[in-house]
Parts: sequence; structure tokens; C-alpha cells
Amino acid sequence: MRTGRNAIGLAVLVAALGYFVDIFDLLLFALVRKESLQEVLAPDLVGLAPDAADALLKHWGLWLDNTLQTTGLLLGGLVWGVLADRKGRLKVLFGSILVYSIANVLNAAIADIDPNGAYGWMYSLGVGRAIDQYEVLRFVAGFGLAGELGAGITLVSEIVSEQRRGYATTIVAVVGIVGAIAAYVTTTYCSWRTSFAIGGCLGLCLLFLRIGVAESGLFREMAGHQALGAGAFWRLFSPPRRLLRYLCTVFIAVPIWFAVGVLVKYADVIGTSLGLQGVEKPSPKNAIFWCYVGLAAGDLLSGLCSQWMRSRKKSILLFQLLTAIAIACYFTLGAISLPMFYAVVCFLGVATGYWAVFATTAAEQFGTDLRGTVATTAPNLVRWSTAGWGMMWVAFDGAFTAGGFGERATWMAAAATAVVAMLIAVPAVFGLRETYGTSLKFKEE
Repeated sequence: MRTGRNAIGLAVLVAALGYFVDIFDLLLFALVRKESLQEVLAPDLVGLAPDAADALLKHWGLWLDNTLQTTGLLLGGLVWGVLADRKGRLKVLFGSILVYSIANVLNAAIADIDPNGAYGWMYSLGVGRAIDQYEVLRFVAGFGLAGELGAGITLVSEIVSEQRRGYATTIVAVVGIVGAIAAYVTTTYCSWRTSFAIGGCLGLCLLFLRIGVAESGLFREMAGHQALGAGAFWRLFSPPRRLLRYLCTVFIAVPIWFAVGVLVKYADVIGTSLGLQGVEKPSPKNAIFWCYVGLAAGDLLSGLCSQWMRSRKKSILLFQLLTAIAIACYFTLGAISLPMFYAVVCFLGVATGYWAVFATTAAEQFGTDLRGTVATTAPNLVRWSTAGWGMMWVAFDGAFTAGGFGERATWMAAAATAVVAMLIAVPAVFGLRETYGTSLKFKEE
């Protein structure tokens, strides 16, 4: 029994540290967005007015982060999820971290290539400029990052008892969220290139720790019986009730990444629209820091609530209500002053900190033969939704600007997008099964 406890403890530790590195690397670009793009796009920024320069940086930020990186997460989630159900949870953990670690190490070295030099051939591949390399590596990093959380949560969920499963996955989520705070500290004292190199090296070091982790017994049992259709993504589309359950699993968490991907990462743009200008203008880096301080507390509280209430659904509904309140505070109280803005952002982090319960619920909703696929694709579909929220925000912004709302159009557009996100998420909770304390030893029909 002691050996079993040691094995479970090691698996939880490795999954937690893996998610730590996952969040560290996932947020690196958001933290160094302006600094890195100002250097990479320096020739394009020469002679531009401040407003035009900010618009160019915003365009490239949305493209690299909200579109390319999240699209990599989407496609990677599908590939790693299928592999998790067919080849095993551990192989995905090793493979995914290797991909995104190498991508981030290379990201530290991007540079414009001399067309007449030894590496001039890179122009024929479309990666001769630093910005082109940035695009490719953000997509590849997103692809690699997609496998970390789902495989880790699936592994932990399958080896921990039904009664303690929520505590274990909460530990994984809370430790992971602390990775954002570590990334903030790193990018504060290190250059953006050094920060990318550190993130990549952290992942490579983590590979050695995973050597002693055992594969999930439920997966080995399923593999031993040669389960047909394991990891077949198309099975999620039929019958209709399974598709509905999958969509509801995804929809419950979309406000989390709307808040992070729009309200927090673009706090400078929205804050200016709210009237916080000059020295009162919010910093995206500081907003991310305070948001993730709140998220760490929120993930701990939501996970504990799901255990104390003996219900995943009630915990999610409670935190969705808090999210709606926090968003309202963001657009009202947040406009009072810069300290109040950061305080509201921290509260927004606490309110949207039900990611731990969401990830646990995603793993619990489906059988062993599809669990890895769902637990990996669902979080990455939620992350990918930031691309849609970004486009919706821009579209609403254009409409409100045309309507004569001036500078207020930006924050009004973000508020309208927030309403859409909440209207999607809250009803979705009622399409899920209650999974607290249920056995995971089952397969889909």
C-alpha cells in the first residue's frame, strides 16, 4: 500500500509540475508581447505615430497569441488526445513537453536572416524574417502545450480514489497556476529571449522527473482488452446525447479564457477606453500577475467547494455567478483608479478560478476509451475560443465605433462579448452529469 501511495504521490507531483511549466510557457508571449514585438518589428515601427504603433502591436499580438498559438492548441489537443487513449497517458506527457520545450528554446533565438548569408535558404521556406519564425514557433509551442494538462489530469483522475480525486486535481491546478506568477517574476528580471530559454529548459528538465511515473492502471486494463474505437474523435459526435455532453463540457469554461484572453491580456487597451490613461494606464503584465494570483486562490477554493458540496455542477454554477459579478465590477469599479482596476482583476481571477473543477469534470464525464481525448481536447477548445472572443471583440468594437461611441466603443465591445460568453456557459452546466464520487472504471457505449 505504501508503494502505491508513493506512486500516486509521484504522479500527482509530476502532473502538477508539468502544468506549472505548461502555464509558464503558455503565458510567456502575453508577458513579453510588447517588449518582443517592439524589437522584432522595429523596422516597421519606425516613423509611426504612437496610436498607429499601438494598433500594429495589437494586431500582431492577437494574431500570434489569440490565433496562431490557440490554433496550435486546438490541433494539438486533438492529436495528443487521440494518442493518450491509444498509446497511453505517459507517452503524451513526454511527447508534448518535448515539443513545446524545444519550440520555446528556439523562440529565444529568432532573428532576421541575411538573404546572402549561409542561412539565406530559410527565405525560400518563408521563415527568413524574425516575425515569420515567431509565427511558426508560437503555433508549434501551442501544439505541444496542448497535451500537458489533459494527459496529466486523466492520469491523476484514474489512479486516485473517487473520494480524493477532486483534491488531487485541485493540487495539480493550483501548482500549475503558480507557474504564471513564476513567469511574471522571470520576465520582470530577465529579457524576453532569456525568459523563453528558461521556459524551454524547465520543460526539458522535467522530462527526467517523469521517468519513475507509472502508467494508469485503467488504461493498461483497457489496452489489455484491446478496446475498439479508443480515442476515436468521431465517436464524440454520435449519438447526439454524447455530442451534447461534450459541447456542454467545453462551454462551461469559455468565460475563463475570455477573461484571460481579452479582459486581462489587453488590459492596457480596454483600460484606456475606460478612462485610465497616462500614469493610470494598466500594464498587461501586471494585470496578468494579479489575475493569476486570483486564479490560484480560485482554483483552490473551487476544488475544495466541489468536495465540500459533493457536487461538481454546484461548484461550477457558484463560480460562474461570481464571474458575472466580477465582470460587472471590471467595467464599473475598475474605471475608478489603477489600484482599483488591479484589485478587480484579482477578483476576476478568483471568480474564473474554476478551471480545476472544469478539468476534473471533463475527465469524469467520459469512459476510459475516450477520456484522454476529451480531457485533452476540451481544455484546448476552451483556450482556442480566445481567437473567437478576440474576433468578436474587434467586430463589436467596429460596430460601436461606427455608432458614434468614440473611445468608449472598445470597452463596450468587450462588455458585449462578455455577455455572449456568459449566456453560453451557464446553461451548459445543466447538460452535464453529476460526477462527484463516481467510478471511472467504465467505457463509452
